[in-house]
Amino acid sequence: MSAAHDFENVSVKDQVSEEEWKLRVDLAALYRLVAHYGWDDLIFTHISIRIPGPEHHFLMNPFGLMFDEITASSLVKIDLEGNIMMPSPYGVNAAGFTIHGGVHMSAPQHNCVIHTHSDDGVAVASQKDGLLPLTQHAMQVVPDLAYHDYEGVALNHGERPRLIEDLGDKHCMILRNHGLMTVGATAADAFLRHFFLERSCTMQVKAMAGGSELVIPGQDVQDLVAKQGGMTRPEMGAEKFSWAPLLRKLDKLDPSYAE
Repeated sequence: MSAAHDFENVSVKDQVSEEEWKLRVDLAALYRLVAHYGWDDLIFTHISIRIPGPEHHFLMNPFGLMFDEITASSLVKIDLEGNIMMPSPYGVNAAGFTIHGGVHMSAPQHNCVIHTHSDDGVAVASQKDGLLPLTQHAMQVVPDLAYHDYEGVALNHGERPRLIEDLGDKHCMILRNHGLMTVGATAADAFLRHFFLERSCTMQVKAMAGGSELVIPGQDVQDLVAKQGGMTRPEMGAEKFSWAPLLRKLDKLDPSYAE
C-alpha cells in the first residue's frame, strides 16, 4: 500500500491540529444552525472561518453538500484565492469566497464570516430604507449595521475594497438586493450577530405585512436600547453564554456535525 493511500485513510482529525479541529467543529455547527433556522439557500452562500497562523488559510463548505450535511471533516481548507490547500474529495465554489476573502483580509479580528440569502433578509435588503429601528432586536443591531450597494453576482475581486470600506468598523452588513452578512472573532460572535440581524428582518417584514401604521420609537429610546442591549457588541460574551447551549441543541438534533 502506498504512502499516499495511507494518508488518504487517515482521519481529518488526525491530520490537523487540535485548534484547527475545534474550528472545524464550530464551523460545521454554524452550517447546521443556519440550516436549522431556515436561512440556507440550497448549496449556495457560504460561511468561512480563519485558521490561525501565517499561511492565511481558511475553512469553508464543500460545494455540493447541503448545509445540514456538512461535518467537521468535510470542510475544505483554502487560501485567500480559494485554492484548496489540503487533500479533499470535495471541491469548492471559489467565486463564493470573493466576499469572504476580502472581509478576512480587512481586519485580523474578522475570523468568521456568515453570509445568507434568507427570505426576510433579502426582502429588507431590497427595501430603500433598509432595517428600521422598529423592534428591540433591531435597535440593538442598527448601531452596528453597515450597507453595501449591489454590484452584481460577487465574482469580481475588484469589489472587495469597496465592500471593506462600507463595512468599516461595523460587524453586521446588509448587502442591498442580495442578503445579509455578519463577522466575528469567533463562530459564536458571528452567529449571535446574525441571529439578531435575521430576527430583526423577520420582525420588520411581519410588521409591515400587517398593514397598520408603524410605530418607531424616538432617537432617545433607540440610543438607550443600544446601550442596554447591544447584542452585537464585541463584549457581548457569545462564546461564554450562548454557544454551548446551541451546541447542545445540535447534539440533540444530529451530533454528526462534529465528525
